[in-house]
Parts: sequence; C-alpha cells; structure tokens
Amino acid sequence: MRLTCMFSFILLFGAAGLVVFIHLQDPEEIVHQQTPGIKYNMGFQQPKKDCVSSNNQDRRLRKTTAEGAAMAKQSDSLQNMPPQLQSTDKRQSSIMFAMKDQQKGEEINSIRLHKRRRRFIIKKSPILISMNSSILNLPTLKSEDRNNSKWKSLYQIQRERKRVMRETCSKYKSNNRRIITPYHVSRIFVEDKYRVLYCEVPKAGCSNWKRVLMVLNGLASSTKDIQHNTVHYGNYLKRLDGFDHKGIYHRLNTYTKMLFIREPFEKLVSAFRDKFEHPNNYYHPVFGKAIISRYRVNATKEALRTGSGVKFKEFIQYLLDVHRPVGMDIHWDHVNRLCSPCLIDYDFVGKFESMEEDANFFLHLIGAPQNLTFPTFKDRHSNEERTTTKITQQYFAQLSPSQRQRSYDFYYMDYLMFNYSKPFEDLY
Repeated sequence: MRLTCMFSFILLFGAAGLVVFIHLQDPEEIVHQQTPGIKYNMGFQQPKKDCVSSNNQDRRLRKTTAEGAAMAKQSDSLQNMPPQLQSTDKRQSSIMFAMKDQQKGEEINSIRLHKRRRRFIIKKSPILISMNSSILNLPTLKSEDRNNSKWKSLYQIQRERKRVMRETCSKYKSNNRRIITPYHVSRIFVEDKYRVLYCEVPKAGCSNWKRVLMVLNGLASSTKDIQHNTVHYGNYLKRLDGFDHKGIYHRLNTYTKMLFIREPFEKLVSAFRDKFEHPNNYYHPVFGKAIISRYRVNATKEALRTGSGVKFKEFIQYLLDVHRPVGMDIHWDHVNRLCSPCLIDYDFVGKFESMEEDANFFLHLIGAPQNLTFPTFKDRHSNEERTTTKITQQYFAQLSPSQRQRSYDFYYMDYLMFNYSKPFEDLY
C-alpha cells in the first residue's frame, strides 16, 4: 500500500513539474528550436515570385542600413552612461548582435535554399511557352490573284476549313490552359528560307511534303532526286522542338503554319496495309507479335515468333483496347494529338483528297519557285493501288457494326474538326 502511494506521488509530482516547465518556456524559443527546413514551403512557386528578388534585396539593404545606424547610435549613447550601466548594456548589445548575426545567418541560408530550389525547379519543370497569337492567319492573295476565280475559290475553302476547326475547338476543347510545350511542336518541321512550319501527319502525303521542304531549303534541286530513306532518316530537316524558347515562339508567331490531313478511316487502312501487309522489320516484331499473342486464338508458333500476318480485325481490336499490349503509333494516332490544332493556330489546312490542288495553292501563296510543284508519285509499294474509299469500305466490312461504331467514336474529333462526313450510314 505504501509503495503504491509513493509511486502515485512521484507521478503526480512529475506531471506538475512538466506543467510548470512548459509555462516557464518562451514560445519563441520553442519555434527557433525547429529545424530551418520546416519554415519553408517546398511547393512550386509562381514565376513572378522568382522575378522580384531585386526588390527583396533592396528591402534587405535598407533594413541592414537602418539597423547599422541604430547600432551606431546605441554605441555613442553607451559612452555617456555610468560604468555600472555600461556593463549591463554592453551585455545586452552583445546579445542583440549575436541575435542579429543568427538572423542574418538564417536569412542567408534561406536565400541559398531558395536558389537551390529554383535551380531544381528550372531543371525539372516542363518548358512552357505562351500561346501563339498567329499574326498571319492566312497568307493574303496578291492583287493580281484576286480576280482569278480559281485562287479566290481555294481561298474561301481555306477560310471555311479554319472556321470549322476553330468552332469545334471552342465547343469541345477547354481554352483555360492555352500553353504550348515542346511536346506539342515535336511533329512540326521547319523551313526557314520561305518561313514555313509543316506538321507531319503520316499517310497524308508527308513523304512528298518533306521532299518539297528540302527543295525549298536548297537541299535538292528536284523532289524526284530524293529517296524515301533520305526523306525519313536523313535528318536534313529541322524540327521545331529543336529550337530554344525564343526560337519556337518567334516561328510560331511569324511563320506560315500548315498541315495536311486525310479521311480518318482511309488513313487507318492505308497505315495497316503499309505496315502489316508487307515485310517490316519494326512493326511485325514490335506490334504484330503483341497483337497476335493477345487477340488470336490458337495462334501458331510461327505467327507468335515473327508477328507477321496480322488481320485487320485483330488490328482494330488492339486499337480499341483500353489496355493495349503495346502503345500507340503516329501512323494511326489522332491528328488532334499529333498536331494540336486547338493550341496551334494553323494558317493553312490542306486535305489529301484534294492534295495536288491544295498543295500547289499553298506553294503559290508562299511565293515558292514556279517550277516547283507537288509530286504525285507513290514512292513505297508503287505497283500497288492507293488506298481509296472503295478499298477502305472493303476492310471495314470485315468488322461488326459495333466495331465500326467504336472506331468512328475513336476518331470522332478528327471527323468533326476537319468536316469529314460519316463513312457508313449506320453510324451515329
């Protein structure tokens, strides 16, 4: 019983002592005992806060000057005091100087930490470029062309295409975050001599457009002299994302920006025929093997080994699968994602279906040499018939109505933005 009472007394005495100790402690001292890192908000800061460092330095300079003047005044007053008071005030002043040095040390540490954080943010954060304001809109017709009914008609077609594209963007796309990153311009090729930006859309005449850009740039005298591998693997053309922020921004705002598109289903069938119906050292092992393994029942060992012989229905199953066994590819991706037409204000929108007329009209607008016309030859599988509307319908006839509808839904924004009609009557 006695031990229990002693133990209770000791606990009570300890608790009382702790309460007294907390009341006697200065709250400011408790705050200063925390580690310096806790004082700083490590979240991302707005760029404006990084740009006012000069004002902060002016404030610190004024503050330091004022403090120095006060200290000087205090030291003069100490000389006129009695000796017993001088010793007390000297101790106080030494304490004040120590506190000031500590505060300055903490301030310097905070500046260093801020600079380290700023370097880290600059290194790690994505590069952001303001939305281009498209000074050009559409190259104007020359005075001698305004009476030409053909040029006037093509000009009005361009105005209508741009109107549909802008209305679709304003209706279905949010404009709250109008920021262009290098990713958005990674498919855009640059021709500096005639100030042209071309967004590459595969299976919509991109090989021949690259040939034209190379001729405009003086890299070749004729489009016929440029081989397919030279066009795609020669790295003769510059991409817009290869420039710095200033270079990208300047070109977006002053160069003529153009893209050429194609009916989405027709473009898809063209890509399938090119990549899966002919020998291919990349698409068969990378895409073909994954597609056959996932979607073909009782696949042969040979098919699984080579990835050859993918059927169009299997290809569509892969395309519509949310959990694709292999990622997307530019040859069947949306134009909306490849060229970002709701972020980049393209000045000229051409169509594959009227390629020769649209392309030569564009070359006329930019003042290209008169002997340069858009090439019409087919440089790959030249003996094979081009993918037409009739061929496209034959391929899509292999699908169920549900698969056709889902495929249309997949490319719905491209159909809407570029004013293509529904390819099948049963689609809604």
